[in-house]
Amino acid sequence: MHASDIDDGPPALRVSIGRLNRFVNLNAGRLPGEAVVRARWITDALSEIVDVPEGRSLDIQAVVLVRSTVEDYLPTTLRTYLAIAEDERDRARFGGPTPTATLFEQLDYLQSAASSMLVNARQENADALRTQGSFLRIKFTGSDLDLG
Repeated sequence: MHASDIDDGPPALRVSIGRLNRFVNLNAGRLPGEAVVRARWITDALSEIVDVPEGRSLDIQAVVLVRSTVEDYLPTTLRTYLAIAEDERDRARFGGPTPTATLFEQLDYLQSAASSMLVNARQENADALRTQGSFLRIKFTGSDLDLG
């Protein structure tokens, strides 16, 4: 498969997000409750990012963030944590943080990135609405050069 064969449109991204949600739900009993909530918050934010109005394309940075997060970053974080024996998850090793603390740190990074992109997506939607309003004003009230 070539990179050009990957569909990065909203429908394909929604399928990937749905697959990740199913993974989170299937493993909810093996993850800390707060981690499940945060993982689902991340996937909900990613879903909102890809819900662009019909006729508008998804920003390439949003595509890269969503695709990377749902196909790599979040599942890798969760799978790596799940691979650790349950009795080892809250034990610090070599003076470092516990695996559970590390999980939450990684979820913080992902949540922060998703939050930033969501703010940008919402701003783009607001900008698109203003642009549409300007178009309609000009279309139905006359020229924007009208000095009268």
